[in-house]
Amino acid sequence: MLFLLLISLDNSFAQFFGQIPEKKKYNASKVIDPDYGIRMYEKLNFQIGGDSVRNDKKGYAVQGWVEDEYESGATIHKGYYEDGHLTLYKNFYPNGNLERSFMITGYKRSTMQIFYSDGKLKSQISYFEAGPQVWTDYYENGQIEYTEESTKNMENLIYRKSYSQDGKPQEIFEVTNQKKKLYSKKEYYENGNIKAEGPMIFNPNMFDYQKDGIWTVYDENGKATKEKWVRGEENKSN
Repeated sequence: MLFLLLISLDNSFAQFFGQIPEKKKYNASKVIDPDYGIRMYEKLNFQIGGDSVRNDKKGYAVQGWVEDEYESGATIHKGYYEDGHLTLYKNFYPNGNLERSFMITGYKRSTMQIFYSDGKLKSQISYFEAGPQVWTDYYENGQIEYTEESTKNMENLIYRKSYSQDGKPQEIFEVTNQKKKLYSKKEYYENGNIKAEGPMIFNPNMFDYQKDGIWTVYDENGKATKEKWVRGEENKSN
């Protein structure tokens, strides 16, 4: 009898302070974007820039574990909330496969993995504060599609690279002198042949990367011509 009373008191206390939110049910066709997946919970994730709070039926900020469902009864979301903000969560496809997983890994740091519906990894992201410090996207065949990394202070890029599905490079951009914020960039044709290459520099005033120096441009037969650039402006004078 005492055990049942304690359970009843615990549930009443939890409900009063917003500990037991109602489960929400979703139509899969309306909440799964074919390109970006299940994104409706991102607004509750302050770690990556979300600005919304989840409340229960009484208007209190949700605390603790919450699980939502599809209309079919399958789980779409399991998340841990603190004051209505997500700190740890997993989303699922209707077939039960993981759609994404998020967790805080340290002070101002967190990670997210996003998956295709068949379970293959689609994206791996490491955040510093609300910004993605390291981001890698994958094709369904496992080949890297895009990858970039910024410095620890998120001030500028270390590299940015993109590839076609067969692994051929599309663009390779990487730092050559971190102190001076100097870079090299290579662009490629679809067949993997080099299209253009040359130096670049980071302009902190514009927060942009600009061509700066001698660039070599190749036609599809490999014939090269030279271009001179100064801070993003082509110098055509002889």
